[in-house]
Amino acid sequence: MSTSTEEYLEALYNLTRESEPASTSAISKRLNITPASVTEMMHKLANERYVNYSPYQGVTLTPKGYRIAEKMTRKHRLLERFLHDVLKIGNDRVHKEACEMEHALSDETARAMCQALKSPDSCPDDGQLIPACDLGFSSCEECRKWGQDNPEKISKRKSSVVSMSDLKENQEGLISFIRGDNNVLRRLLDLGLTPDTKIKVSRVSSLKGPVEIACRGSRLALGDEIARNVFVEKVTS
Repeated sequence: MSTSTEEYLEALYNLTRESEPASTSAISKRLNITPASVTEMMHKLANERYVNYSPYQGVTLTPKGYRIAEKMTRKHRLLERFLHDVLKIGNDRVHKEACEMEHALSDETARAMCQALKSPDSCPDDGQLIPACDLGFSSCEECRKWGQDNPEKISKRKSSVVSMSDLKENQEGLISFIRGDNNVLRRLLDLGLTPDTKIKVSRVSSLKGPVEIACRGSRLALGDEIARNVFVEKVTS
């Protein structure tokens, strides 16, 4: 896949986070590319089934395009953390540096980087959430125990996951992945929140307040720090 294609898909990932189609003008502005060039590329990506494109109605990612876009976004934000936390590069430079490096970063190296950084959950400059990996682990602890041997034998997650903090009121999800160390896992276990547990969001607070959920017949309030690191498969009724 070309670097240009990856950049377009990554831009669309960020522009359509609220499930709203992205306009060609918004894509043009974000990538600093002429609207005519954007339109031409959208037709190409639609033919390759990476996006759904309808003139005057905007662009959305297909599941195929979303998986690639999310992986590129994850690599970009991991690189930002590495550049900032390890190499001590300033916030004014990490974004540009990560943009240039993300396309060459292999999946295996991204996984090793994530482990070395102790599974970071956000960017250093703007605090945006780092997406979960697409590996078939239920927790970061399980990934660490696997080690770096036989990476080709690691299965991939079959369905896309979203952070619990991204769910809206009355949306339901099935817990698929928990990010964090053993302390996080033990706390969630004590609350009955384990992989394959079904939850329903009852109330979402503003300004990164607690998320209230219904789970196993009980109501729980989870702080944003916890909720953003519990990833679920959306359940559609």
